Amino acid sequence: MQYETAPRVLASDGGLSGIEDAVNGVVQPVTDLVHTLIFYEVNLAGVGIPLIVAWLLVGGIVFTAYLGAIQFRGFRAAYEIVKRRGKGEDADAPGEVTQFQALMAACAGTVGLGNIAGVAVAVTVGGPGATFWMVVCGLLGMALKFAECTLGVKYRVIHEDGSVSGGPMHYLRRGLAERGYARLGRVMAAVFAPIIIVFGLSGGNMFQVNQTLAQLRSVTGGEDGVLGSPGAGLGIGVGIAVVIGLILLGGAKRLGAVVGKLVPVMAIVYVAGCLVVLATNVGAMPGAVKLITTEAFSMEAGAGGLIGIMVVGVTRAAFSNEAGLGSAPIVQAAAKTRHPASGGLVSMLGPFIDTVIVCTMTALAIIVANPPMYAEAREAGKAEGVALTSAAFETVMPWFPYLLTVAVILFALSTTVTWSYYGQKCWEGIFGRSRRSDLTFKTITIGCVVLGSVLTLGAVLDLADGLLFILALINILALYLMAPVIKKELKDYLQHRKQANTPNTAPIAEQLGGSELDRA
Repeated sequence: MQYETAPRVLASDGGLSGIEDAVNGVVQPVTDLVHTLIFYEVNLAGVGIPLIVAWLLVGGIVFTAYLGAIQFRGFRAAYEIVKRRGKGEDADAPGEVTQFQALMAACAGTVGLGNIAGVAVAVTVGGPGATFWMVVCGLLGMALKFAECTLGVKYRVIHEDGSVSGGPMHYLRRGLAERGYARLGRVMAAVFAPIIIVFGLSGGNMFQVNQTLAQLRSVTGGEDGVLGSPGAGLGIGVGIAVVIGLILLGGAKRLGAVVGKLVPVMAIVYVAGCLVVLATNVGAMPGAVKLITTEAFSMEAGAGGLIGIMVVGVTRAAFSNEAGLGSAPIVQAAAKTRHPASGGLVSMLGPFIDTVIVCTMTALAIIVANPPMYAEAREAGKAEGVALTSAAFETVMPWFPYLLTVAVILFALSTTVTWSYYGQKCWEGIFGRSRRSDLTFKTITIGCVVLGSVLTLGAVLDLADGLLFILALINILALYLMAPVIKKELKDYLQHRKQANTPNTAPIAEQLGGSELDRA
């Protein structure tokens, strides 16, 4: 996920270190057990394939076929909705944020260090060919995102004050009940919500602050620099906590406004860096593309080598875009629309941005720059993370660590506010909506942000990472059980769009509440 292979700022105070060791010691056995079960591997041609990764991959293939390759035939329609950025939308449509803002919020939760460090791991362990399979998995993940976010909008709850609650917690209970699986739905929803809360407070909040502090220290002199003391780290944590608190107080509307501006900026900053590297090494581009495609199907190392490359690429993509985990439907449910399938169409662009664009740009930058560290890592069979990406950029821009620092801060802030929102909605599902309950959750969230600046609690973070993939088991099973509902929503929406675009049926379209897509 977001924090794999990232550097961590460990507690340096004796008392804090003792607390960290004690917590990790208690949690570590549970973490080991969860990882053993969730990431259990089966052997195929001498290669260990994690069953959870296969589960995600098969889910993408099944829904791509079942929905008629919706990620391809619906791409233009999704783009037309997003490019309007809320202009011309029906003011009376239920929801809190525009479709564009909902998409940016979902991207804020996925685009992060996984795109910077995780890709470097993929191209060192799996070689350039892993990039091809990352793209394939990202495209398949678009179908899963469509399916889960369509349900997220369909089964959302609109409260009296106009605020929205949605996500798997709702479609697991209500949707499965409609399909005759009420008891199963209640159990699955009861498991889903606490996991989102745990991950949001740890991996979504604590580590993001820790990650930001680590990068800031690295460019300001390390432990001997101005940010080397525990007090300086605590000050940064408090500052970030204040910002997060102000955003949370504004609810989905403020979240949408913040990430609607923050995510495009952070993407532009990072992608611009990639483009500079690619432009400087433009002569190497044809060779890099050829290397990616040929090594993706290379049989030099036999069937096992080919499968190994595929597994690395698919695994990194699955860890990056979170398609099928059920997180994105929570925020997509807040989008202004009368048609669930339109929300599903927009959400498809998330894996495309995260994996197909950002991850591919990172991989190409590393391959064409070809820093000495890359060849050394490949030869030694050693996985390299963010250091390799930084080294690739430094071949062109010696000042790149400072640009990376800006990107990391933006990635961390956007991820933190988005996962705080996810956790808040799950908290409401468990404890209800009240001023006291809301204040309690926000207080805990802000406390974890501050805690992340002085403690890492590595075993807790690793446990949260493993638990998060339990959601894939739950969520994709629910998608299978509700597949006819998803298909019906798509069929109804396509029929509505057809009627809205037919001149002599304009009154019918108006009665149905034409969306921005229908007016495209």
